[in-house]
Amino acid sequence: MNWKERIMLILLAALNFTHILDFMILMPLGNYLMPYFDLSPKQFSILVSAYTISAAVSGFGAAFFVDHYDRKKVLIYAYIGFLVGTIACGLAPTFMTLFIARTLAGLFGGLIGAQVLSIVADSFPYERRGAAMGAIMSAFALASTFGVPFALYLANLISWHAPFLLVGTLGIVLIPLLIRYLPSMTGHIQPEGAIPQSKWNVITSVFADRRQYTALLFSGLIMFGHFSIIPFINPYMEFNVGFSKNFTPLIYLVGGVAAFFASNILGRLSDVHGKVLIFMICTFSALPMVFVITNLPPLQAYIPVLILFGLWFSVATGRGVTSSAMITSVVNPEQRGSFQSFNSSLQQLGSGLAALVAGFIVTKDPDSGKLVHYNWVGYMSIVTLLICVYLGYTNFRYLEKGKLAVVKS
Repeated sequence: MNWKERIMLILLAALNFTHILDFMILMPLGNYLMPYFDLSPKQFSILVSAYTISAAVSGFGAAFFVDHYDRKKVLIYAYIGFLVGTIACGLAPTFMTLFIARTLAGLFGGLIGAQVLSIVADSFPYERRGAAMGAIMSAFALASTFGVPFALYLANLISWHAPFLLVGTLGIVLIPLLIRYLPSMTGHIQPEGAIPQSKWNVITSVFADRRQYTALLFSGLIMFGHFSIIPFINPYMEFNVGFSKNFTPLIYLVGGVAAFFASNILGRLSDVHGKVLIFMICTFSALPMVFVITNLPPLQAYIPVLILFGLWFSVATGRGVTSSAMITSVVNPEQRGSFQSFNSSLQQLGSGLAALVAGFIVTKDPDSGKLVHYNWVGYMSIVTLLICVYLGYTNFRYLEKGKLAVVKS
């Protein structure tokens, strides 16, 4: 990569860091917010899904116009609105105001992921896209490694409001750098005099191409399968397994370090050996880990649990890196922003529905305070990810033909 490409990836990864940290931090705060507001698992899942479902709505709406504008401008305007909503979360005094602030953050946050992926896909050819996606996805690892543990430390030290204010402050610092160094992305815009396409072509073109609508289904199901178990990991580790609030940040620290290295290593391996192959290896490896995580009994075996989460974070990140690269390949640059907006919408909808469904399945024992039926959510996650393996293999295996030979030569 040249220096301009590296700067662009660093800035996008930094933006992704704050975006993902804001999205991630609410779920580990479950064992803070549930007693603070006296929430049931169902109410907490509704709070989690407020962001994702509003993001799904805005992402779907953006698909009809986003390809008519500079991707850089769309990204920066959306990021500013997202930061306003996040800071409002940090100032929210009641459950209802927090719910409204999360909805606002989601409306703008739903535009961010699609623009980041579109910029990367426009800037890097398929043969180099795995490494670029790995660099972007490493923001997830950094958010887990440094962001979530430090945010939980602030929650212990100050209050649950502090993590949201941290994200807002970091984002404000980042905005001038994005304006200064991120290049404009206008190559996808139709030239003057070109016959404008009907706005309905955006959606009809998706459903006219089997690869595109299968890719969107594949993307949404991956998020549903992954996020089914995420919202209740921290409450389960504390209320059922018996770990303290001081231990659970270590899960994200160890998992984040592992995922940081895995995102870059597996991204590069996917460029050489095939994204479909690495995706399938990562997904099959994750299945027994999901079973173990959602069936952990009360114990004090700290080291084995940390190793388990380190491995799970690694393969989950590898699955995300490879699937993102695979999905970007099914559409031309002229429609990529719209398609990625649909994709972001489906991803947010998948994760939001996962939280809602998990909230209706998991209950809280009134006597012991333990969560009940969390293992059912694990079984649901495993079945969903097996469906993703089938869709991934049948829809994307054609991508590797002819391309790996070029890379190896």
